[in-house]
Amino acid sequence: MSGTVSPGPRWPVAILGSGNIGTDLMVKIQGSDGPLALAAMVGIDPDSDGLARARQLGVPTTAEGVDGLVQMPEFPDIRLVFDATSASAHYANWDRLADTGVRVLDLTPAAVGPYAVPVVNLDDHLDVPNLNLVTCGGQATVPIVAAVAQVGLVSYAEIVSSIASKSAGPGTRANIDEFTETTAAAVVSVGGARRGRAMMILNPADPPVMMRNTVYCLVDGDVDPGAIEQSIEVMVDRVRAYVPGYRLKQRVQFEFFTADNPLFIPETGTFVGTRVTTLIEVTGAADHLPAYAGNLDIMTAAAKATAERIALHTKRTAGASA
Repeated sequence: MSGTVSPGPRWPVAILGSGNIGTDLMVKIQGSDGPLALAAMVGIDPDSDGLARARQLGVPTTAEGVDGLVQMPEFPDIRLVFDATSASAHYANWDRLADTGVRVLDLTPAAVGPYAVPVVNLDDHLDVPNLNLVTCGGQATVPIVAAVAQVGLVSYAEIVSSIASKSAGPGTRANIDEFTETTAAAVVSVGGARRGRAMMILNPADPPVMMRNTVYCLVDGDVDPGAIEQSIEVMVDRVRAYVPGYRLKQRVQFEFFTADNPLFIPETGTFVGTRVTTLIEVTGAADHLPAYAGNLDIMTAAAKATAERIALHTKRTAGASA
């Protein structure tokens, strides 16, 4: 996903939020030989495990939040800040960072900036100052909707994300409303569906289950099921390039509705076409979080891949203008 990184200084970045997502992202960046260099880890609890681990790794830290970040001696060199806090906190963080010139990659559902899913539309937003990574459900399902939309007209798409209750921390639980709204909006604006709906299920099963996503697409008219299935399989391979635990749970399913046997939809009436059902499972890489926390892993993996692509683009742009 990130391509071949040109030699030269690594790109200094900071992580805002020292919880599970921020810590997992830190571990991913520190363990990579890519273009990113972690210059600061920022939290609000001086006793947080994330800040403690950052200090053990030799990463500069502050427990004073975004205000502490901008006062750090490392800040003038930082090119991009990952915001791994919460939707409500992101608004305040962006107010503080907007005029500094630093790029912000938002891992919350705040949706201040445009939505970005690396394999679908990242190339359209490489120079945007504030980029939103939708949600874990969006990262897992929007690529599938987009793959179907490449073959036929998706009049409606519905996604259901089921995650282990143990993987849903306070931030995730506080942002459930934003999750459904942001994911549904991205299914339309990025995935290409005419209408979209999103739901999240917190599964209390013990032992915890892997993240599972069901994607329903209604495709108008006559379409080639083989072409749809191939498009989905290609997309799954592209996502797996940066999320190794991303996979089809089983083959894509098709149901066909004709004028003689239409599907009745209460909101819109009858539907004639094909219902495409895709089942996706996401197993986490277990860099820091348990393997069942695929919902968190896909966000940090997408964030790292996105930042690497931005860094590469910026280096190439600077080289071309030199």
